[in-house]
Amino acid sequence: MNLVPVKDLLAEAERGGYAVGAFNCNNMEIVQAIVAAAEAERSPVIIQASQGAIKYAGIDYITALTKLAAEQATVPVALHLDHGTSFNQVMQCIRSGFSSVMIDGSKLTLAENIALTNKVIEAARPLGISVEAELGKIGGTEDDISVDEREAFFTDPEEAEKFVMATGVDSLAVAIGTAHGQYKGVPKLDFERLKKIKARVSLPIVLHGSSGVPDEAIKEAISLGVRKVNIDTNIREAFVLAARQVLNDNPKEIDPRKVLGPAREAATEIIREKIRVFGSNGKA
Repeated sequence: MNLVPVKDLLAEAERGGYAVGAFNCNNMEIVQAIVAAAEAERSPVIIQASQGAIKYAGIDYITALTKLAAEQATVPVALHLDHGTSFNQVMQCIRSGFSSVMIDGSKLTLAENIALTNKVIEAARPLGISVEAELGKIGGTEDDISVDEREAFFTDPEEAEKFVMATGVDSLAVAIGTAHGQYKGVPKLDFERLKKIKARVSLPIVLHGSSGVPDEAIKEAISLGVRKVNIDTNIREAFVLAARQVLNDNPKEIDPRKVLGPAREAATEIIREKIRVFGSNGKA
C-alpha cells in the first residue's frame, strides 16, 4: 500500500485508546526491521528520519527504501520527518515523498514558533501531509539536535492551548520529563502536567525520547492521551549489540550480511516489544 499520513494513524489511535510507534531508521536493515515487526504484530507503524539519518543516508534513499517497504507491506506505514529544522528542509522532504513532517520551533519564542508552524501547515495541508510541532524543550541529544539540561523546560499547559488554537497543528510533542539519548537514571514523567495539557488540547500528544522510559510509565502516558511514541536509542542499542556479538564470536568474519542480518533480527524483536507496550498490535 502507499504511504499514509501520520494524522490518519493517530486519529484511529485516539479512537482506540492506544499509541502508534514512531521508529527512527538509518539504513536498509532498520527499515526492514521496522516493517517486519509491524507485519508480525499486525500494527500500523511510523518510520521516521532524524537529522542524522538524513545526513547519513540522504533523503532520496530514505524515501525510496520506505516507499518500497510500504508498497510491499500489508499494514499502514507512514514516513515522517523527525525534528525538522527549517521550512526549506520540510519542503525538501515533502517534495521527496514524506507523508508527514515535524517542524521543531521549540527554541523559538511562542509567537515565532506559531508563525513557523503555520507556514509549514499552509504548505503541507493542501497536499494531505500531516504536521507535528513541538512546544517545550526535550532534553538530551538526538543526532544534531541538542538541548542542555539547564535549558530544557517542560511544556506549559496554557501555552499549549494557545499554540494549538493559533495553529491547528495535527499533533503536538510535549516536554514532560523525557530526554533524547541514553538516560543516566530512571526518568520520571510529569503525569499531572500531561493531564493538564490534554484537558486543554484535543489533538494527539507525542512523546519524544521514550527509549529507556519504563513500560508502565509509557502505558500511563498513553492512558492520558499520548498517541505517538518515538523510539530510536533502543533500536540502536539492540542493533549494535547484536552486530558486536557476531564480531566478538567471529573476529575474522568479513561478510556484512552475517553481521547485519542478526542485527536486523534483534532490532525487529525490540520493535515488536515496543509495539505491544503501545497497544497498537492487532490494530492494522
